[in-house]
Amino acid sequence: MEHYAFWQKELQAAELNWGAFGENFTTEGMLEDKVCIGDRYRVGTVELIVTQPRMPCYKLAIRFGRVDIVKRFLRSGRSGFYFAVEREGEVGAGDVIEQIAHDDGGLTVADVVTLYSTDASDQVLLERASAHPALPASWRDHFRKRLSEPSA
Repeated sequence: MEHYAFWQKELQAAELNWGAFGENFTTEGMLEDKVCIGDRYRVGTVELIVTQPRMPCYKLAIRFGRVDIVKRFLRSGRSGFYFAVEREGEVGAGDVIEQIAHDDGGLTVADVVTLYSTDASDQVLLERASAHPALPASWRDHFRKRLSEPSA
């Protein structure tokens, strides 16, 4: 929810309805610099795990009619994130999102976006990301390749 006011101003949009960015859950208080890869949540009877940042694609540019939105989205730090379903169940509008476990690795969604979208030289953070079991293999592989690249 916190991102909507920013985007409404940034895009000079009269109104943005919930779900305007294609999200399945519109949350409050779950910001990228606090939510960690591997954190677990319960919504209704469903159990979810945070797996990766939500990265924008060309569909967002089409939806908003702006070729620059993908770059703006990344620069904004307001990526959102994806959940994987750990246990199926029932979810309803207005269900509370309850954190049931916090990942001790401390790798935030914002950390992963920063590593991905900048020329990050933080080798320790790259190592943590490349080894994090909740991060999908494609992300871990990307960060492993970055680790093996010679420093500039």
